[in-house]
Amino acid sequence: MKKTILLLITLTYLLLISCNNNSDFIRARDTIVIPDMQRYVSSLGSDSFMGRAPFTIGEEITVAYLAQELAMIGFEPAFGESYFQEVPMVKIRSSVLNPVRITGKGNEFEFGTPGQLAIISPQTTDVVNVENSPVVFAGFGIVAPEYGWNDYEGIDVRGKTVIVLINDPGLYTGDTTLFKGKEMTYYGRWTYKYEEAARQGAAGILIVHETLGAGYSYTVPRNSSVNPNLFLRSDGCDSTLCLFTGWISAGPADEIFSSLGLNVGELRKEACKKGFRGSPLDLRISLKINNKIEYNNSRNVAGILRGSERPDESIVYTAHWDHFGIGETENGDSIFNGAVDNGTSMAWELSIGKAFAALKKRPARSIVLLFPTAEEQGLAGSLFYTKNPPLPIEKTVACLNNDLLLPMGRMKDVMITGYGQSELDEYVKRAAEEQDRYITGDPDSHTGMYFRSDHFSFAKKGVPSLFVRGNTDSREFGKEWAAATVKDYIDNKYHRTSDNYEPEKWNFEGIREDAQLAFTIGYQLATSNAFPKWNSYSEFSLLRE
Repeated sequence: MKKTILLLITLTYLLLISCNNNSDFIRARDTIVIPDMQRYVSSLGSDSFMGRAPFTIGEEITVAYLAQELAMIGFEPAFGESYFQEVPMVKIRSSVLNPVRITGKGNEFEFGTPGQLAIISPQTTDVVNVENSPVVFAGFGIVAPEYGWNDYEGIDVRGKTVIVLINDPGLYTGDTTLFKGKEMTYYGRWTYKYEEAARQGAAGILIVHETLGAGYSYTVPRNSSVNPNLFLRSDGCDSTLCLFTGWISAGPADEIFSSLGLNVGELRKEACKKGFRGSPLDLRISLKINNKIEYNNSRNVAGILRGSERPDESIVYTAHWDHFGIGETENGDSIFNGAVDNGTSMAWELSIGKAFAALKKRPARSIVLLFPTAEEQGLAGSLFYTKNPPLPIEKTVACLNNDLLLPMGRMKDVMITGYGQSELDEYVKRAAEEQDRYITGDPDSHTGMYFRSDHFSFAKKGVPSLFVRGNTDSREFGKEWAAATVKDYIDNKYHRTSDNYEPEKWNFEGIREDAQLAFTIGYQLATSNAFPKWNSYSEFSLLRE
């Protein structure tokens, strides 16, 4: 294994030397310029794109724009004669008839949605009625045999409602040997908890919100619950899913557990102990949900620059195009423009594609620029692509994804979300050194970002995947300023109408460097025979051997 890594490092270094002495490569890399990025974001993040929600006029405008730009930079349609891949989906807008009633031990609580509980139904039925469903506390809601962990052992949740905690036990204990310590595993993600509750036969699930464990305020699930939710038509919206899913904010959670003589903080401590067993609560929940259901197709957008020697082998770049469209008015604005999430990343990807197209000598392997739909709805578009790829998924060399590229100026760091997962880290390290930058892991790995963007769909198929960007150490202002800037975005703009393009404030220099770095890595992969591997301790290592 050590010999393999050393060989990889040597080859990478030689490739970098070759890149630096390659006038064709340098000329192409230098076509990545800020005016292009500004033009892309000013369009994609404008009100005229109507927040880029699937199934809306905003989708029509967005996908047409991306197809046009792909053609202009010289990428061919990826799906036969089309830039579009039809993704069959169902849109469900859930309206909870307030209040939600929770009763038990002589107490009766009435909670409003979405302010106190954020609830949707993934069912394709017009009305979902839950009457006096028994409530069970199931710890973190995790079944993980490799960790010797089963929060559902010894409890029957069939037809009942489970209340679970966000994240996984490693975050709260300081024990680096418990799960992955501070770093979230997939078991900590809300998507997994919904899936597991359904497998256990639960009628419903509520996750207790906690900002540290979730990685965002309650505003995020609140806003998601009032907007329509999208599901792949082939993957769900049937009897195998819970009748309802959602979040309970901290205040109501405290009220409920206090009425039973329990404390959420103490319960969390107990639930972190190996061997903890969940138990029924003397509570019942009643609610009624009206669903407005629409069947339709959304679209992935993709272009391809075919390889000159091995066109069936590919490097895929991804940046989702979708956002939340037009929703509730906040501070006089109802359009979720998504300029950072994910306008800047689309600009990053198109700029990289323009650089590849500018090469006089086409790389041996193909380059795919993929703009998936419905990332904000559980990575649905990228999941569909990996199941229905235009080029063989087993010959997809790597996926390079970006999301939430903040225009903070030049950065000293290159942050690898999912640091240590694969041999691709060495490619990042060498490319970063050429920019006089250093690599680092995600300081907020407890938020589970590795499982929250489109590269994860590729990882689940065994494709080594990168999610890298400068994020923690500003060249001009330092680490504290960078951390405060990221926090301000997450607290005040993430998934809100305030995520707008601000040309007078934004500095694209760092995004340009990130794009040049990703182009360098992709060029190395596209001009070599290497198939980078997962590291042996990665949870994806057995998916591609």
